[in-house]
Amino acid sequence: MTTTEDWTILRLLEWTSGFLKEKGFESPRLEAEILLSAARECSRIDLYTAFNEVASDEVRTAFRELVRRRGEGTPVAYLVGHREFYSRKFRVTPDVLIPRPETEFIILRLLDLVAGKTNQPWNIVDVGAGSGIVAINAALELPSASVTAIDISPAALAVAQKNAVDHEVTDRIEFVEGSVLSSLPPEPVFDFVLSNPPYITTAEYAELDGHVKDYEPKVALESGEFGTDVIEQLIPQSAERLKPGGWLVMEISPMIEARVKELIASDGNFGESHTTKDLSQLARVVSAQRVG
Repeated sequence: MTTTEDWTILRLLEWTSGFLKEKGFESPRLEAEILLSAARECSRIDLYTAFNEVASDEVRTAFRELVRRRGEGTPVAYLVGHREFYSRKFRVTPDVLIPRPETEFIILRLLDLVAGKTNQPWNIVDVGAGSGIVAINAALELPSASVTAIDISPAALAVAQKNAVDHEVTDRIEFVEGSVLSSLPPEPVFDFVLSNPPYITTAEYAELDGHVKDYEPKVALESGEFGTDVIEQLIPQSAERLKPGGWLVMEISPMIEARVKELIASDGNFGESHTTKDLSQLARVVSAQRVG
């Protein structure tokens, strides 16, 4: 029997990694480290210099509760209250979608399009801002840009506003509660419309893993029979609000790439759309330039 004194940082990590692996989680060691660093209120790197340290009763109690809830399915990001995105730390709560690495390709595509012109006073709108990761990274990467962040959820906007404070960009981001672009006044017009809209079909949503469906906001995930209910509104509204030569840049599911490109083509206000693939070589971002 292991005694209380034997529960060093290393043993806690090893036991928890095994427990989470048995539960079927993909990155058990990483998750164990994130949870223990949260319980210990330190960085993950600090754990490596404290392997032989015996965890205090307070740390073990806090850690045990986090591991219990993770074992029941609660996402790690919601347990610790933050997630890294584009090498920056962002607050997350169950009111917002957990940031995924794939969404970084929106920022990468934006930077491709402004290459050599990053200091121009771009006017950017982020539709479906959620935790604010796209709007805030756009503001940080383009220091002369003005950004509008729109979301239908006031709770999500509250999270985004806190993240904007954390990253010191509140002076350049306006937060608007509303649906797509129709909630904005006729002016201004934009150089870029960025969006990570909901794009999961109703059928796909029904089959989603419970670790996603039971915890993350449905409004940020599901978008009708074809997964394009929001996108079908976003395309024509973007055409109305973009300057000639401006760009619509949106994340998609690989399964709806063809339909999204058809919708853009049928709108008649955009040039040929461009697909950006993610690290798995799957279609991840579709962009199109406003013509005329």
